[in-house]
Amino acid sequence: MRRLFRPRGLRVRLVLAFVLVAVAGAAAAAWAGAASAGASLVGAAERRHTEDLVHRIEAVAPDLNLPPDQEMLDRVRASIGEHTQVTYQGRSSGELPLITGELRAAARDRLVFQRVDTGEGPRLLIGTPIVTTGLDLRRTPSGIEVYAVRDLSDVAGQVDGLVGTAALTSAVALPLAVLLALVAAGGVLRPVRRVRDTAVALAGGDLSARISTGGADELEDLGETVNRMADSLQEVLTEQRRFVADVSHELRTPLTTLTAVVEVLAESADDRRPMARESAELAVAETERLVALVEDLMEVSRFDAGMARLRTEPVEVPDAIRDCLRARGWLDDVQLDLPEPVSATLDRRRLDVIVANLVGNALCHGEPPVRLTLRADDGELEIEVTDHGPGLSPEALAHVFDRFYKADSARPRSPGSGLGLAISLANARLHGGDLVAGNAGGGGARFVLRLPRHHEEAE
Repeated sequence: MRRLFRPRGLRVRLVLAFVLVAVAGAAAAAWAGAASAGASLVGAAERRHTEDLVHRIEAVAPDLNLPPDQEMLDRVRASIGEHTQVTYQGRSSGELPLITGELRAAARDRLVFQRVDTGEGPRLLIGTPIVTTGLDLRRTPSGIEVYAVRDLSDVAGQVDGLVGTAALTSAVALPLAVLLALVAAGGVLRPVRRVRDTAVALAGGDLSARISTGGADELEDLGETVNRMADSLQEVLTEQRRFVADVSHELRTPLTTLTAVVEVLAESADDRRPMARESAELAVAETERLVALVEDLMEVSRFDAGMARLRTEPVEVPDAIRDCLRARGWLDDVQLDLPEPVSATLDRRRLDVIVANLVGNALCHGEPPVRLTLRADDGELEIEVTDHGPGLSPEALAHVFDRFYKADSARPRSPGSGLGLAISLANARLHGGDLVAGNAGGGGARFVLRLPRHHEEAE
């Protein structure tokens, strides 16, 4: 089954609808005018021919003698003109094959006419009796009947001309309708585009995006509704972020105390029985995990509140990367490709966070060998981290930088809070750079960090 053509896009549909309506209206008006004018022309021609025939008959009627002989019938036909037939009780002067028996029957006591189309064009058939007036002034048919055929081709030509003019008018209306449709579609779609741009900005995290309103139509109402929705969303999100920041801050102090306690437990774990030692090690690991989560939440809160600031300094990037890996015991687990020297003006702590997150994820979720490559030109440095694991699925690629997103949902207690990549991306953008995720050509995940080499710290 063939599918009907359905134009895509609101602009195309609006233009098509407007053009169809405009052209249909122009065509209907033009055709109605042409039909009315044509009918008037034909009617006028019919009246002119019938009145002419009646006048000719009235001119010869006073000289008629009843009953007429053949000579009288011929003289009457000659007086009336060509394409005429005069009959009287079976006798006839002239022949008109177009005259039908039905018309002859109707013309015995009154004037009748009929329009027919022939191969040579339209013709008007007229039939009328010749009546006599008695002494009592009564008019009675004399038995003499006159038939005539008149050519309507000139009228048909005029009607055809009107039809052509109507078609031309419809054609001329088409480009004008398209122009008006484009103007009208632009006026309708302009506020729709504002709504779309605002929705895209809101979806991208810009909760300050709003639609400029001021009109009084339905689209302006839609814009005000979207603005109210954005206000509510921003208020709810602000409350949530404030709650997370407050909770994180309140947890920090007791966690500091708890960390000190578990460190004491860890130092004395070797002197305890195996079960007690295992419990102490578990408490230490979970406390460290909780501390890391609170630190990540506080870092996220600073980004949300716009309080995150860069503290840039001259950094020798290869040395900073080695220090990051050495501090975490990963130096022997990563293949490094670090050209020397590569200096940049960066926030060293934030660079350390980004590299630690990327390499930590590769070691935890990928497969060896994990490779880190540093490239640099005059204006930008690029750090690429790849592994040889299964790579990132299309779903994971779409959400890998979302907060608390974990690709393996079957392991909710896997190491990490799910905030590391979101924080890394925020740190990259705070430098004026970017962080992108993908899959390497030979398999495995691939993260590329791009940072400007000489970022000026904002005042």
